[in-house]
Amino acid sequence: MLPLAVFTSAKKPKIAPSYAWSITEPLGEHYPSTIDTLQYNYQRQAVPSLVSHAYATTANLGAEGLNMVFFERAPMSEFFFSDALSAWLPSVATQRYYNTRIPMTILSYNTGGGKEAMQDRLNAVFSGNVNKQIQIGAGMDYIYSKGGYDYQADKDFTWSASGSYIGDRYEMQAFYNHFNFLNKENGGITDDRYITNPVEVTGGDDNIDPKSIPTNLTAAHSRIEGQEFFMNHRYKVGFYRHERDSLTDSIVSSTYVPVTSFIWTFDYRAEKHKFLNTNASEDTAFFKNTYFALGGTDDNTKYWRLSNTLGIQLLEGFNKYAKFGLAGYVKHEYRRFTQTTDSMLYVDNRSVKLTPFPDITVPQTATENLLWAGGQLTKHRGSLLTYSVLAQFGLLGSAAGDIDISGDVSTKFKFLGDSVSITGYGYFKNVETPYLMKNYVSNHFVWHNDFGKIRRFRAGGRLNIPHTSTLIDVGFETLDNYIYFDNQGLPTRADGNIQVFSATLRQNLAFRALHWDNTVTYQTSSNSTAIPLPKLAVYSNLYLNFKIAKVLSVQLGMDCNYYTRYRAMAYNPATMTFHAQDEVEVGNYPYMNAYATFKLSKTRFFVMMSHINQGWFSKDYFSLAHYPLNPSKFQLGLSVDFAH
Repeated sequence: MLPLAVFTSAKKPKIAPSYAWSITEPLGEHYPSTIDTLQYNYQRQAVPSLVSHAYATTANLGAEGLNMVFFERAPMSEFFFSDALSAWLPSVATQRYYNTRIPMTILSYNTGGGKEAMQDRLNAVFSGNVNKQIQIGAGMDYIYSKGGYDYQADKDFTWSASGSYIGDRYEMQAFYNHFNFLNKENGGITDDRYITNPVEVTGGDDNIDPKSIPTNLTAAHSRIEGQEFFMNHRYKVGFYRHERDSLTDSIVSSTYVPVTSFIWTFDYRAEKHKFLNTNASEDTAFFKNTYFALGGTDDNTKYWRLSNTLGIQLLEGFNKYAKFGLAGYVKHEYRRFTQTTDSMLYVDNRSVKLTPFPDITVPQTATENLLWAGGQLTKHRGSLLTYSVLAQFGLLGSAAGDIDISGDVSTKFKFLGDSVSITGYGYFKNVETPYLMKNYVSNHFVWHNDFGKIRRFRAGGRLNIPHTSTLIDVGFETLDNYIYFDNQGLPTRADGNIQVFSATLRQNLAFRALHWDNTVTYQTSSNSTAIPLPKLAVYSNLYLNFKIAKVLSVQLGMDCNYYTRYRAMAYNPATMTFHAQDEVEVGNYPYMNAYATFKLSKTRFFVMMSHINQGWFSKDYFSLAHYPLNPSKFQLGLSVDFAH
C-alpha cells in the first residue's frame, strides 16, 4: 500500500503532523490527499469554472455542467441523471479521511451577488482522533444560489459521517453520505440576442436586467436525492520484526510486518431523480414529444445498487524478494431500477396520444445480478520503477464478457538537481452499456436500445519537471460503439470508431513576487457531432504573492478561462443530459475574475469580482446553447481552521 504523505506540519514537535488520505475501489488502496487549508486560489471555490479550464455549465454554482476537457471526463454512470452534477456530488473517490491527532474543524463560508442573485456556500469539515488508531469525522456542504438569470436557483445540501481504524492487523474506512440537490430548470433563455444584441429585442434599451430576460421554462425543477454507505475492511496477517539491544540482547522495539491482507468492501448507493413541470403549456411547447400527460410532467426514476467485494492481497516489501504486491478479488453487484409516474398528473398512455407511443415495452422495474473477477499487480516502492495494473473480467449477467484493464508505470531520474518523473498510462475497456441507456420511459422521452458493449482504448504519457514547474501530458484514445445523445436528445450509437487526441501543458512561471500559472490543452475529435470539443482550452492566472508584516500572506491577481469556438452542446432539463445540436457555437470568450486572497495564521479570506470583463471584448458569453455565463458579481469568503 502507498505510504500516507504528510501535507501539513505541526509547529510543536511533540504533536505528530496531520495528514489526509483517500482510497480506491475495489480493494481500498490508500493514496495521499490534502487538507483544505491552502491559500492559493481559495476564491475559485465560488465560481463554476473551478471544475475545469473548459467547463460547459448552465451557469449557476452547484448546477449542471459537463467537462469539455475530454481526458478529464468520467464515463457515463449507471444513473445518468447524476452525471451532470458529478462535480458537486460526493463519492468514494472524493471522500477524505484524516489523522489530525488533535481535533480539527474547518468552517468556510462565501457569499456574493445582490438580493435577487444571491449566492451562498457553507462548508464544514470535522475530524478528531480517539487514539492513534481510531478517527471519526463529519462534514457538510450547502450551496444556495438564486442564479444570475430567472428560474435558475439551486439548493444543494450534502452531509456525511465517516470513520477509520488503522491498526497493525486490522484496518477499516467507512462513510455515510446523504445528498439532496434541487435545481430550478429554466430551459435556457428564449432569444440569445438579449445577451448579444439587446437593442434589437428591447427596442433601444442596451442595459437589460438579466433577471428580466425571458426563459423557456418557469415552473420546472429537477431533484437528485440519494445516499451511500461504504465500508472497506482489511485484516493483515504477518509477523513482528524485532530490534534488539546489541549489549543486552533485549527487544528494544517491535514492528508488525504484514504479509497477506484479506479484504472485504461493502458499498450501497441509492439515488432518485425527479423532473417536475407544472406549467402545461410550456411543457408541451418546449419538448417535441409528450407521451403520457397534457397537464404537465412528473417523472420519477429510482436506482440502487449493493456490491460486495472479497479479495486477498500479498503485500509488497515484507522481505527483500517481495518486489511487488499481488491481489485477486471477486465482486458481486445487485442493481434495481424503478421507473414510475405520478397518477395525479399522468393518464393512461394509450388514451392520450399527443405523440404516438412507440411500439416498445419498457418494464417499470428491472434488476441486474452481476459478477466480476479481477486482479491487481502493484509496485509502489523503489526509485527506479513503479507500476500498477488492475484487470477486471465480467462473469455473470449483462457484465458477462466485460473486460476492464487499466494501469500505469513510472520512472524517475535526476535533472537540474531535482527528480523528474515520466509516467505512461492507459486502459482497455469493453463494457456493457448502462441499463438506462437501453431502457427508459418518461413523459417526453422513451427508448429501447440494443447497443451492446462500448470499447475504449487509451494510451498516454506524462512528463513532470518540478524544477521548472512543468508538466506535459499527451494521450490518444479510440472509441467504438460510443453512445451519445443526438439532436433529439435520444441516446444513439456513433458510426465507426472515434479518435480523440489530447495534449496538455502546465507551466508555472515566477519572478520574485510575480507569478504566472498556465494550463493549456489542445484536443481534437474525429467525430465532432458525437464528441464536440474546443480545440484549445486555457486557464491563465497572473498574480502577486507576498506578505505584509511577515504574517499576512496575500495573493493578488486576475485569472482567466478561455477556449476556442466550437459547436456547443445543448442541455435537456427533463433528462439532465447534454446532447448534440447544429445551430449554436460558443467560445472565443475570456471569462476573467479579479481577486485578492489572504491568509493570517489559520484564517483565509478572499474578495473577488467574478466575470469582471463582462461586455469588454464581446457580449457573446455563452457556455451552452442558450445558456449564458453568469453576469459579473462581487463575492467574498472566509475560512477558519479551528484546530486546538
